[in-house]
Amino acid sequence: MSRRTGAVARRVLQQLAADKRFLFLSLLLPLLILIIAKAAIDTMTGPFIDVSQLVVPIGAFVVHFVTYILCAIVLVRERTTHTLARMFVSGYRQVHIIGGYVLAYTALATLQSLAIMLALRTMFHLAYSLATLLSLYLVLWLLAVISISLGILVSNFARTEGQIFPFIPMVTVPGIFLSDVIISVDRLPVWAQWISHVTPLFHANRVIQRLIKPGATFSDNWMHVGTLLIFLVVVMTLATRTLRESD
Repeated sequence: MSRRTGAVARRVLQQLAADKRFLFLSLLLPLLILIIAKAAIDTMTGPFIDVSQLVVPIGAFVVHFVTYILCAIVLVRERTTHTLARMFVSGYRQVHIIGGYVLAYTALATLQSLAIMLALRTMFHLAYSLATLLSLYLVLWLLAVISISLGILVSNFARTEGQIFPFIPMVTVPGIFLSDVIISVDRLPVWAQWISHVTPLFHANRVIQRLIKPGATFSDNWMHVGTLLIFLVVVMTLATRTLRESD
């Protein structure tokens, strides 16, 4: 990590620490969504419904949804307040700025993922082993970091906070329908199946479904985990290349 990247990360962390309301909402909003989800899941009974397959994937979607939206909106705000322009004038390059923001928001995403994992464990009485819970947490954490990068990438194409809202359903809605959480991807048209393979929630759900089975380990899912890592690198690269010095 370069000195400039670390400087950007420290500045963003200080800004986050000073914005108590944003931190509070960042941690509270996912929990409120989970409470609503639990009320809905508790009504799902029947011989053909396995509720255990829905719990952690829904938590993963909440991580993806909230982290992506908050990060995208905040980055647009940084642009409208000319913070990004001042960093470019001070000699910071795209890679320093993107790297610093990702590092800083990863700290917040770590807390969000931990809070959601603990909430899932408590509300749904998950009886998984400690190793499985830690593996599931790593999946949520990795998905959160990807969502941060997606938020940064999308914010590069918006000039105001209002312009970011059309991008919200464009990323989050296809993710929930193409991830095997609600609808089996195998039943979808071939073109939709292809699109599902470039959505991070699809690969995260595949890992989750394998981890909740007895005897499964994180290392057994190296293909989908590797795909998530590749997805992260690609999105961060695109975010770096599309970050412009001026509008």
